[in-house]
Amino acid sequence: MENCKFVSGTGGTTEIGYTNKNDQQCHGTLKVKGTDHLQYVYRMECLRCGYVYGANGSDVHERRCPECQGGAPGIRYWRAEAGAWRS
Repeated sequence: MENCKFVSGTGGTTEIGYTNKNDQQCHGTLKVKGTDHLQYVYRMECLRCGYVYGANGSDVHERRCPECQGGAPGIRYWRAEAGAWRS
């Protein structure tokens, strides 16, 4: 794969390990473009239930878990590899 290493963002809330007030922890980004203007998607994990999902960097500080806290649905945080489904 081209870029498989999660990296921190440039702001404090997008650093790997940042945990917001809703117990959602940032695991970094693979530099996949988000759905918000000029944003990357960050891999998030709920420390309450373990659910993993993607969120725009601009939302990390306030995210709630889509599974146990009624938060917005997650977005894809990985890049599909061309032809990866073929054997």
